[in-house]
Amino acid sequence: MRAAVVRTLGQPPEPGEHPDPTPAQGQAVVTVTAAPVVPLDLLCASGTSYFGRPPVPYVPGVQGVGRVEQSAVHAVGTRVFVATQAGMAPGDGSMAERCLVRDADVIPLPPDVPDEIAAAVGLSGVAAWMALTWRAQLEPGERVLVLGGGGGVGQAAIGAAKALGACRVVAVCRNAAAEQRATAAGADEVVRLTADVDELAQRITKAFDGSVDVVVDPVFGPAATAAVRVLAPCGRLVNIGGAMRDDAGFSSAVLRAKTASILGYTNNGITIEQRREALTAVTTHAAAGRLTVAAETLPLTDVGEAWRRQATGDAGVRFVLIP
Repeated sequence: MRAAVVRTLGQPPEPGEHPDPTPAQGQAVVTVTAAPVVPLDLLCASGTSYFGRPPVPYVPGVQGVGRVEQSAVHAVGTRVFVATQAGMAPGDGSMAERCLVRDADVIPLPPDVPDEIAAAVGLSGVAAWMALTWRAQLEPGERVLVLGGGGGVGQAAIGAAKALGACRVVAVCRNAAAEQRATAAGADEVVRLTADVDELAQRITKAFDGSVDVVVDPVFGPAATAAVRVLAPCGRLVNIGGAMRDDAGFSSAVLRAKTASILGYTNNGITIEQRREALTAVTTHAAAGRLTVAAETLPLTDVGEAWRRQATGDAGVRFVLIP
């Protein structure tokens, strides 16, 4: 079958031929229709991740969309989202004509969401949804700040917050292109990022005409420091990543005065059932146009280009490969 194959760790995958998957008990074969390139794919293929060095050659792709070709559990032809362990454990992923996944990691999709949108939203949408619901316990009528609002998780978080009843959603973005994506995702207002923590806190305060209840944070660093200063009493910041920096400074006095909560989140910390419910929720909202992530589709043969553009760290859109 045709596939994108990592042959050397630290180098982009190359299109080529790869053996067809052979299922064992409890596994499904899925014909792939859309496979996103996400940061985790690059991390795993770098050989420097905390998962260790994956054996090569292997097919990357930790998530994808397709139709069931063979399964003892799911009906043949069912349109599904799949999650794989490619790069984290031995085995191949979704960047191929067909992929092998556990039956438990196969999630049926709502009928009206396009394949490329379901693939683009994917686990970024799950992270945004679970950060807001499970970790932050967002209540209707609360105010939400989304740091990194132009990124994949940020765009999904904007739509998710709106769908969950937030009364005002403000995004922090670092450039004009990111501002456009955040606005398209539904942000009520966009604040331009600045490295000056005091100034950024002032900009956020002005955008809310006061404080904020929940912060979704995929970036950390100075942006998180500024956001905490603007939290309302009992406000919550949920950190999903460290795209800007891996550390941030918080004043003990500020945290105590606000009775603030700093919470962490990772998709690896939820159950299969939680992932299934969250994925169903975000793709249902995506099908209704309430939630989206900007996407660009490319043929599987252009995997090297998509990989390199994702590696710049400023892609802005989710690159989705079409086998």
